[in-house]
Amino acid sequence: MSQFIQLHILTSYPPANLNRDDMGRPKTAKMGGVDRLRISSQSLKRAWRTSELFESAVKGHIGTRTKKLGVEVYNKFIEGKVTEKDAIEWAKNIAGVFGKLKGKDSSNTDTTEETDTKKKKGKDADKNPLSSLEIEQLAHISPEEMEAVMDLVDKCISEEKRAPKPEELDLLRKPETAVDIALFGRMLASNPAFNEEAACQVSHAISVHPVVIEDDYFTAVDDLNKHEDDAGAAHIGERGFAAAMFYTYICINKDLLVENLGGNKELANKAIKALTETAVKVSPTGMQNSHASRAYASYVLAEKGEQQPRSLSVSFLKPVTGTNYGADSIKALKEQQENMDKVYGKCADFCYSLNVIAGEGTMKELLEFVAK
Repeated sequence: MSQFIQLHILTSYPPANLNRDDMGRPKTAKMGGVDRLRISSQSLKRAWRTSELFESAVKGHIGTRTKKLGVEVYNKFIEGKVTEKDAIEWAKNIAGVFGKLKGKDSSNTDTTEETDTKKKKGKDADKNPLSSLEIEQLAHISPEEMEAVMDLVDKCISEEKRAPKPEELDLLRKPETAVDIALFGRMLASNPAFNEEAACQVSHAISVHPVVIEDDYFTAVDDLNKHEDDAGAAHIGERGFAAAMFYTYICINKDLLVENLGGNKELANKAIKALTETAVKVSPTGMQNSHASRAYASYVLAEKGEQQPRSLSVSFLKPVTGTNYGADSIKALKEQQENMDKVYGKCADFCYSLNVIAGEGTMKELLEFVAK
């Protein structure tokens, strides 16, 4: 059995709209018969992965998620005085290694809908010729792979501006130093041999109590309007917001993380510490300028062991009520942990908690615990 590190995090946010749905309102979910506020795991992971805190902690070991690799390669060829026609063709050859390019077709049996889609793509390509260099799906490219791509471009430019040779397009690597890929995984549909199974699982953050989404009616005033003809606002808008205490669950398979990183235990420990500190301190970026909704976690329960992992979200199946959400949420979480231990036996070999409300524990000790 692998060693698992589990983090149970309670974070309170003031009125905010951290993660919006397709209508621009805060995301929600029904749980325990009531509406809860929700932050998607995708939103959380992107906020953590792209934060200055995480990037500085694992500098040089972060991949790049992009569809635009071909455009970057094209621009580099152009800077090297390669003709536009060759630059486009050679960039396609290189970018195509990481996934199917937009508009590229290998079938003559399309449905009417697929044909219409291709016609639309063709019109888009006419407007922007470089759109054909984009990969259809986001590709997560490791630092080693990006370096190999750019080295190949430099080589082609320096050797009398030649095309990349077929044998030189073996650009994919096992991303053994890309911490974010090792943690969150990657899928390359056209090259499954280079897929990476995620060593870290992240839940959607969900409020521990019922919520009611309220509406913020706002106006903007034209500074040059002297109210001589019209004293009205120059803009009127409405946005949803809500406040909540969220529960987030993170599970890290440390053995798989070490394997993903090519056996580098030191880098794995650095990644675990970086992710833990980031998850505790970094907030989603949605509408931060309007709400300044930055928060540190109020409570963190960290567990380590070889037992089968389990979330403690059931602690809040019955929503927390009353006015002391912080203390009551911590109490509910602790009781659920103790009850599970009574019924199933000890669910973790070691535990450490950080309780800001009670002033117990330290960030330093928490990071030492998860990486020890």
